[in-house]
Amino acid sequence: MNFHVVAYVLGCLIALLGAFQLPTVLVALLYREPWWPYAATAAIGIGAGAALALAIRSDDWRLHPREGFLIVAAGWVLASVFGALPYVLTGALGPVDAFFEAVSGFTTTGSTVLSGLESRPRGLLLWRSFTQWIGGMGIILFTIALLPLLGIGGMQLFKAEVPGPVKDKIRPRLVETARELWVIYVGLTVAECGALLLAGMPPFEAVCHSFTTLATGGFSTRDLSVGAFGSPAIEWVVTVFMMLAGVNFVLHYRLLHGRLAEVARDAELRYFVGVVGGAVALLAVPLVLGAYGVGDGMRAAAFQAVSIATTTGYVTADFEVWPHFTQLVLLVLMVLGGMSGSTAGGVKSLRVVLSIRTLRVWSERLLHPSVVRSVKYAGRPVELDVLAGVWAFLTAYALIAAAAAAVLAALGYDLPTAFSAALTALGNVGPGLGAVGAYDNFAHLPALGKLVLAFCMLAGRLEVFALLMLALPQFWRR
Repeated sequence: MNFHVVAYVLGCLIALLGAFQLPTVLVALLYREPWWPYAATAAIGIGAGAALALAIRSDDWRLHPREGFLIVAAGWVLASVFGALPYVLTGALGPVDAFFEAVSGFTTTGSTVLSGLESRPRGLLLWRSFTQWIGGMGIILFTIALLPLLGIGGMQLFKAEVPGPVKDKIRPRLVETARELWVIYVGLTVAECGALLLAGMPPFEAVCHSFTTLATGGFSTRDLSVGAFGSPAIEWVVTVFMMLAGVNFVLHYRLLHGRLAEVARDAELRYFVGVVGGAVALLAVPLVLGAYGVGDGMRAAAFQAVSIATTTGYVTADFEVWPHFTQLVLLVLMVLGGMSGSTAGGVKSLRVVLSIRTLRVWSERLLHPSVVRSVKYAGRPVELDVLAGVWAFLTAYALIAAAAAAVLAALGYDLPTAFSAALTALGNVGPGLGAVGAYDNFAHLPALGKLVLAFCMLAGRLEVFALLMLALPQFWRR
């Protein structure tokens, strides 16, 4: 294990996060709020990070898979610890709650322990939204650039799309790939901010919601989320950009460069759009036939289906009072999630597509044992180790969700609350059912429950194995 390169990268990360704190200082000054907590956080981050990075001396700067796992896992944990400082220094939250909120931010989950958001300092609200925006870009780079090289749960199929030692279809080097992705990410953020301003959202809140929409994070500046604005125009704008954020950013790149045919042929995209479209229809029928009219019912169904499918977690209505069937649809969407290479969480559409095709092929083999069939993706056979990775991921995902739900049930919560809280944390969704529903928050959970869900958020965001690998003794051996 090359700890020198790990420490150097982590030092640079903390220093960068410290620099990212500076905009909150300016906002606090602009709104005449106490600015010193953000300035102190920036000084701690820049000072400690730079000191660590500058102190490292090494002759070997190579990055191997094990170092990659450790940097990713430790990086997200350290970012969450650092991100908790403004909540503690402003007196908004205690240490455990602050850590929970920061984890929820950087993992773009959106579960919150804060209430009375309308009266909170603007600097704190900006930092809260900014953590999700930073985490969203980190997720894209992690998924597209590093996961395929680490061979995590079927993501080897991304090797045709990633930089580094394999040929890629975006740019030949990681730096250039990151630059392209940043341009797309920032461009979509600016576009949504402009659209929200035109739809009537106040400027500060437009910026915050643009950050948390493109990150599929779901932190809002209001307790009632996007529904608090009571604007159909705002809801449709947010719906469109949530859907765009849930799509693989490689496809955005191809679309911008006129490669429409490649985008249209993408199997994962067709599956994802089909699932979201089907969910909208399933939600819309009981809503339109019930208390909602056609227009309101379709808008509510589209917004909530897209919000949960992309794991954004915004709400415009209390879906806990909707028919039980619609809640089941939303629960399934929490698990499925968005596309790989997007900022969305969940199992990811790529894995679902591969698992469905695997089940189909093995079912055909049972009927016709002499027939030789293989699972194919993009017209090519999928290697067995890739399929094994997919099923290993799904198994680990289910076991972690069951264990977290069991802990919450042991703490006294009913099954809908315990089960949905585990799924929404592991899928990085935000709201669940029961005591953690659309208009509830997570403040009532005991410290153990919050820490368990924080672990689930990190595990889900790091594709499970990147965190679990650290628990293996052989990981630390030379």
